Amino acid sequence: MHLSTHFNFEQFQKMTPLNGDTIWSYILDRHAERIGVKRRKPALENLERIFGATFRLANDVGFRAMSLRDLCRETGLSMGGLYGYIASKDQLAEMIEDVVRHATQDMPPVFSQASAPQDRLEALIRASIYLSEILQPWFYFVFMDSRVLQVEQRSMAKNSELHLQTLIAATIQEIDGRPAGDATLLAAHCLALFQDWYVKRWKYRAAKVHVDDFADSVVRVVRGYLRVDGGVAGAGREPARTQPD
Repeated sequence: MHLSTHFNFEQFQKMTPLNGDTIWSYILDRHAERIGVKRRKPALENLERIFGATFRLANDVGFRAMSLRDLCRETGLSMGGLYGYIASKDQLAEMIEDVVRHATQDMPPVFSQASAPQDRLEALIRASIYLSEILQPWFYFVFMDSRVLQVEQRSMAKNSELHLQTLIAATIQEIDGRPAGDATLLAAHCLALFQDWYVKRWKYRAAKVHVDDFADSVVRVVRGYLRVDGGVAGAGREPARTQPD
């Protein structure tokens, strides 16, 4: 499915292969050798229960302080039932990091059909923000709790971020007439803008900022700095649509 440069969140949701519904199937298939439960429907339901509880406990007490017994109490699963899906907290953290890495590095190439680099950059910005909206708890966990990952997983998490930063920087370098400056540094600034959306969600929820309005604003900032003319979707629409919880 091809999208225009100015695609919105609803359009992105229809074409991304990894979303709030398909993510459980991805995890089950990806870790089929680890997961001992073979009945697919209860396995998918319990994976959703396990990861949802993990994110809640990580926010409340911190992932480092959380125990597998805490997870059992939160999910209602027995210890034996939990071991059917994960063997340890390290394995649980690895699975979370894997989802974020897969989603980031295999992001749908929604920007590839745009010939102008500034249009590809806008599409890449939008896709990054919308993906973090769909998988907000996963991105938040890796940002806040990556220190609990094993050394190899910490390295992979860093490489996922650098992969996106490198892609953005390479696209910026293609733009003729852009201001002098380090494209890699500007790409890092773009990432910081994206991260503010999923790390400080409370701030935007309180202000009733919709994800499309946030994406439009980031695109304006980047295009404005790069002195690139071009329409931004929603530039003339009414602000403050309600952001769903």
